[in-house]
Amino acid sequence: MKTKDVALGGVLLALSLATLFIASFIPGVELSLFTLSSFYIILMVIRTSAKAGWIFYGSSCLLAFLLIPNKLALIPYGMFFGIYGLIKHYIERIEKQAVEVLLKLLFFNGSLGMSFYIFKDVFLGNIKLANYSPIILVIGAQIFFLFYDYILTLLIGFYQKRFRNS
Repeated sequence: MKTKDVALGGVLLALSLATLFIASFIPGVELSLFTLSSFYIILMVIRTSAKAGWIFYGSSCLLAFLLIPNKLALIPYGMFFGIYGLIKHYIERIEKQAVEVLLKLLFFNGSLGMSFYIFKDVFLGNIKLANYSPIILVIGAQIFFLFYDYILTLLIGFYQKRFRNS
């Protein structure tokens, strides 16, 4: 790894930790900040390599867990938002849109299902979802995910267009 790659990783890691810290304490903006934290990993992959992205993901999860007091707020990052940028990188190398969308949805639903199964009591506690049809919740989650993926794609396109030669 080059020195400039390590320096970039350090700067992005500091930004990631600051973003996660803010997300853990300011209600209402968590999803936006988790999306931003996903983009830091994507930047690491674009500017360096997928290997550096994996190192960045591991480092950000470890340091966030050690430094951020609200550990429960880190679950979405560790289980989905942090790793999704890397998964997106590998899936989009296929270059067949229908297959890409299917694989992304499989990853999302797998992450969601695993998170729900493992952390059901943490996420729901005493909340009952009986008033909402499970089908509506699942469809809403799919729409949210596809919107999230689209926003990330727009951010990547903007970054590549704006900072192509830097």
